Amino acid sequence: MKVLDLRCANGHRFEGWFASDDEFMEQNGRGLIECPLCADREIGRLPSAPRLNLSGAREATNPPAPAAPVPAAPSAPADVQAAWLGAVRQMLASTEDVGERFAEEARRIHYGETPSRGIRGEATPEERVALHDEGIEVMSIPVPRALKGPVQ
Repeated sequence: MKVLDLRCANGHRFEGWFASDDEFMEQNGRGLIECPLCADREIGRLPSAPRLNLSGAREATNPPAPAAPVPAAPSAPADVQAAWLGAVRQMLASTEDVGERFAEEARRIHYGETPSRGIRGEATPEERVALHDEGIEVMSIPVPRALKGPVQ
């Protein structure tokens, strides 16, 4: 089993597991691999270091405490991606999917015709502009295809 570091054209990094290099090349050539964040199918392979399990390796010792406080390192892209995915999962769990009826349902909530609640769905650019013109705040959030179905 090969674990490869991959990146989409938008710069999102993720792992892929394949039986061989040839299997990766075949699947990528057919457009079967997509970014779990943005669903981009233009995927490239990143260099990766092999994991070496050396027998007789010694346990790591704890390094001495630094003399002065060390400033926190900036968040790694993987940490940012994980936080964003967590936020999207939370949004999916705490809102009702109204699908293509989003604009209609947002208006009903705004005008007090139905109880206020968090909703999500799909709206055309024209519907979003019309909602904005009526004073109804909406936000477009891209949801990865992998999260739209059952999350495993």
